[in-house]
Amino acid sequence: MKLRVIMALGILFFVSQVNAQEKLVLKNQKEKISYSIGLNIGRNLGSDLKKQSIDIDPNLVAKGIQDALSGANPLLSNEEIQETMVAFQKEMSEKQKQRGEAFLAENKKKEGVKTLPSGLQYKVVKAGSGKKPKLDDTVTVQYRGTLIDGTEFDSSFRRGQPATFPVSGVIPGWTEALPLMEEGAKWQLFIPPKLAYGERGAGGLIGPNATLIFEVELVSIQENKQGKKQENKK
Repeated sequence: MKLRVIMALGILFFVSQVNAQEKLVLKNQKEKISYSIGLNIGRNLGSDLKKQSIDIDPNLVAKGIQDALSGANPLLSNEEIQETMVAFQKEMSEKQKQRGEAFLAENKKKEGVKTLPSGLQYKVVKAGSGKKPKLDDTVTVQYRGTLIDGTEFDSSFRRGQPATFPVSGVIPGWTEALPLMEEGAKWQLFIPPKLAYGERGAGGLIGPNATLIFEVELVSIQENKQGKKQENKK
């Protein structure tokens, strides 16, 4: 299970304990710091369970945390816990895949969206006027990556500088799209899991079977001069 989900489950435990009290008074700095940390976690991660459609029993979540902290005998063996979590991860991965497939099925109907045989979808936001990169070239791009729910997981714009990398050194969806773009072009890419990070995901916000959306601007192309020399010799 992803760390952010585990932390969100912890929030439920915290909330259940607070609700059991009539009023909580913060008496010292330690309590204020503890509460502030919990509040920040809640604000940032509190909606994770709902977003991921995870159906749980808050009382059993609290029971599990209490047993772990107190050293009590768990209700399940380690083997049962492992089997349960593996099954849960598979279920969540399949749901993620289905949500992505539904999104792409609707998205391809939108004006300007083109679908390639591989399943990659793209939309030209701004046409370029320069050359197109080859697979052995290096490109400099500005980009923003989001999940289908709009959650941003990466952005060169936010970092304040473009990214430079080989065309063949990125995920398959990018490697397929970049040679189709002209220098100066801006595209939207809609990438199915098989052309992104697949069943394993990439960690962090990009879970298993995640469909990804990128806004990509092809800033410049650095040709592979060695490859070009060899081509001219033929």
